Amino acid sequence: MDFQLTDEQEAIRQAVHQLAQEVIRPRAAQRDRSGEFPWDSVQLMAEQGYFGMHLPAEYGGAGFDYISYAITLEELARTDATTAVILDVQNSLHAECIWKNGSPEQRERFLPPLCRGEVLGAYCLTEPQAGSDAANLLTVAKRVAGGYELTGRKVFVTNGSMAHRYVVYAVTDKDKGKRGLSAFVVDKDMPGVSFGPLLEKLGIRASATCDVVLDQVMVPDDRRLGAEGDGYKIALLTLQGGRVGIAAQAVGILQGAIDTATSYALSREQFGQKIGEHQAIQWMLADMETDVQAARLLTYRAAWLHGRGERAAAAISMAKLFASEAAMRGTVKGVQILGGYGFTNEYPAERLMRDAKITEIYEGTSEVQRMLIARHVLDLHAAQESPLVG
Repeated sequence: MDFQLTDEQEAIRQAVHQLAQEVIRPRAAQRDRSGEFPWDSVQLMAEQGYFGMHLPAEYGGAGFDYISYAITLEELARTDATTAVILDVQNSLHAECIWKNGSPEQRERFLPPLCRGEVLGAYCLTEPQAGSDAANLLTVAKRVAGGYELTGRKVFVTNGSMAHRYVVYAVTDKDKGKRGLSAFVVDKDMPGVSFGPLLEKLGIRASATCDVVLDQVMVPDDRRLGAEGDGYKIALLTLQGGRVGIAAQAVGILQGAIDTATSYALSREQFGQKIGEHQAIQWMLADMETDVQAARLLTYRAAWLHGRGERAAAAISMAKLFASEAAMRGTVKGVQILGGYGFTNEYPAERLMRDAKITEIYEGTSEVQRMLIARHVLDLHAAQESPLVG
């Protein structure tokens, strides 16, 4: 067992850290205030090879391992969680979904433009009545000559109206329940695709979140991913990669809070000494550092398992649950350490706290993660058939 990063992984961390600190960080606060979508950062990440970075070279990817991908998201979120989630949706939810479930022809057609940054992707699963309950979709894919006609409304779509292409889930056979769902690749310019207004959000404010409306959108047969009825299975497997990404985002947010709080504690003086010398501050920093180290280990393990293609739903849920709640705990402490300044936008502490909250919600809430973990524990013990001890 080796906990040391490889030379390649460490080089990626340093490269992304420099990019984030020098290019992305200076504009993060302004974009948080304005909600301006960071197209320049998106293009820069594409040029640097971070789009499709864990996809095979034959499709335009860089072929990096999944831990390197998690490190990239972590370092981006350390300065700007919005940029991190845009990259996560592009790679984990959109490109990886097509790579793992698309036909050879679909991979060759759709993946290279995604990796080059010519196409920004999004993921359309959630509906007004179906968030955690992915089997309760109402969007319909009606069979017509040559393909399907999609009608419905998707909500909370990250990259929203800024994206060029979407993975969309719809009901192809309502009598089969979750086995009656299918997945499709839909282009923004297809007739019948429209968008709701951009949502005003608590955090990740520049990520262009909105509804995607489908009104009798004609989608050809060659745009369906997998077989008809494979949609639910595709969604669950895709969300595992997305949850690794959100765990990494949460780790980065928490690390950013530690960076801010530590810097402030070493410079701010009260009662004749730096506040970092007060035990009350030290204990908060100790809790934050312990949490980030534990969250990072859980997240890297989840990334390693997912990258190996193992079915690791419980490990991934544990990483996502712990990292997101640790980020929320830690960013609240970060604001507290800065005192009154933590409550203003003069420092990034309050933005990090606002950004942390969504990590407990999207890609499956903390309650859903606990449900999945508990089910794993119960199933594991039932399979072992251990006698009661007492």
